Amino acid sequence: MKHRTIIEPFRIKSVEPIGLSTEAERVEQLKAAHYNPFLLRSRDVIIDLMTDSGTSAMSAHQWAGVMEGDEAYAGSRSWERMEHAVRDLTGMPHVLPTHQGRAGERILYGHLGGKGKVFISNTHFDTTRANIEFTGATAIDIPIPEGQDTALEHPFKGNMDVQELERLLNEHKGHVGAVILTVTNNSGGGQPVSLANAEEVSATCKRHGVPMMLDCCRVAENSWFVKNREQGMGDMTYRSIAQRMFALADGAVMSAKKDAFANIGGFIAFRDAELAKACTQLLIITEGFSTYGGLSGRDMEAIAIGLEEVFDPHYLDYRIRSTTFLGEQLNKIGVPLMMPIGGHAVYVDAKKLYPHIPPAHYPGQALVCELFRLGGIRSVEIGSVMFGTYAEDGSLKPSRMELVRLAIPRRVYTQSHIEYVAETFEGIMAERDRVKGMRITEEPHFLRHFTAHFEWLH
Repeated sequence: MKHRTIIEPFRIKSVEPIGLSTEAERVEQLKAAHYNPFLLRSRDVIIDLMTDSGTSAMSAHQWAGVMEGDEAYAGSRSWERMEHAVRDLTGMPHVLPTHQGRAGERILYGHLGGKGKVFISNTHFDTTRANIEFTGATAIDIPIPEGQDTALEHPFKGNMDVQELERLLNEHKGHVGAVILTVTNNSGGGQPVSLANAEEVSATCKRHGVPMMLDCCRVAENSWFVKNREQGMGDMTYRSIAQRMFALADGAVMSAKKDAFANIGGFIAFRDAELAKACTQLLIITEGFSTYGGLSGRDMEAIAIGLEEVFDPHYLDYRIRSTTFLGEQLNKIGVPLMMPIGGHAVYVDAKKLYPHIPPAHYPGQALVCELFRLGGIRSVEIGSVMFGTYAEDGSLKPSRMELVRLAIPRRVYTQSHIEYVAETFEGIMAERDRVKGMRITEEPHFLRHFTAHFEWLH
């Protein structure tokens, strides 16, 4: 018998209290945070869907590993276990630990980047783009055209446009630092990348002599989509699909705070020994010795175990189906979404939800504030606040899409929590015509969405 109910393939062993609040209290909390969810206190949040990064619940096995952490400065047993786990998964001989993904990005792209260099991706995420542009290099996104139509059903909307890649590699010959394939494509709506597309990208890079890097923080979730959507992949295990994708790349960067269930940590992996040596020097200068890289032994134990656990088929089935469940509930009440539903998050099309709010008035930011006001739900804008730029005349050059991401932490929330989120959207839909746009009152130059201040337009 095939059951309709999605059950969590685990039991809850420890609980953390959630603080409940009134709408009036949340209005004041939003005001104090300058209408930026990043500036809210976590104790004021009822359901936290801001990110799936570092917010997972670790398993009993991982917590047991924490107790075995070897905190030696150099050559710890915990590093040996993490290094073995990464090498076995990626097939890459050179591995460097980092305290999180963006540390790996800063080291790798800081070395490969610089003024005049170009980096090409299916879609750079915020920290990737910032670390590249901080060096003076240029980051170019080339998702397939289908990936920019939120309503279109396409199995692999995270794919890279290979024809455009060929054109750009010819145009910027000798100046391309790397081609970065992000799996799944987070900024593109959490959409997966097919193995066939990865093979085409890899072959194109090899023909042009350009390194291909894999941003692999959600590679297990991407493997679920490959197995279940791509022809000829059904008999493969999720782990073997991931290993085939790694085999196509010259290097990889991972935030272990996603698909390794860790609360902190990451790594860079390389095939090229000289590139590994150069990055090792940067690691030692800025992060720590090459066998800990800013991590404690207990963190490395948790990562090594998490890289095994994440490929459990029962877990991955639950993970994708439970995310899809939220998307289906929202779709039923008419919430415009990025379709099909991705692996780690549901993405709301704020431009369609608030058609009366132009991109220059940040419809996504308006939605994240309304979600918190009505339900105490924290989410994040992925639109013109995060990716918009300014023209020379000071006008906004908007992002391709105006999305709001509801990122679901792994093994944290139950079905009733998700049903609460769907119920809150009933209020969003009922009041959407009265919602105004917003303006930025204060912002930094890089990664402004983290600390910018906003106010409502009247």
